[in-house]
Amino acid sequence: MTLLIAGVTAALLLAPQHPAMPKGMSHEEHLKQMQKDEDLKKRGAEAMGFDQDATTHHFRLAPSGGSIEVTVKNESDAAVIAAVRSHLRSIAADFARGDFDKPFQTHAEVPPGSQQMQADKDSIEYHYDDLPGGGAVRITTASDRALKAVHEFLRYQIKEHQTGDHLEPKL
Repeated sequence: MTLLIAGVTAALLLAPQHPAMPKGMSHEEHLKQMQKDEDLKKRGAEAMGFDQDATTHHFRLAPSGGSIEVTVKNESDAAVIAAVRSHLRSIAADFARGDFDKPFQTHAEVPPGSQQMQADKDSIEYHYDDLPGGGAVRITTASDRALKAVHEFLRYQIKEHQTGDHLEPKL
């Protein structure tokens, strides 16, 4: 029993309490960032209809626009796959109408680029595609002004969701 207690105690002491603090960030700033991340996940789950930790988001920039891609971490989770696909179909239709309420609901602020995307809605196309274990919204435009707004919106999503995606379009 003593060996078991010692093992559990050692494991608890060695386990990190929360994600590592980024270099150059104070402990207080780190705690605020962690709270912001948790709030984003909670609002995202409400707006999107699925657990954010059960999925992987990618926001990709392209020379003619970009994409929003969401896949499940557990490919046998049919319910989450269905929720992801339903959400992304809805996003494609909403954005095409100039409705950016869900990104606002998720982030609790107006995402950069979204107001210009709304104004230029007639020059931007949104197309939904199924992906293995999820789906994607493909965004394309021939308008330089709309393209700048789409890239601004996607860069914001990359930063906020901390996806590690490339911030510059692949040519």
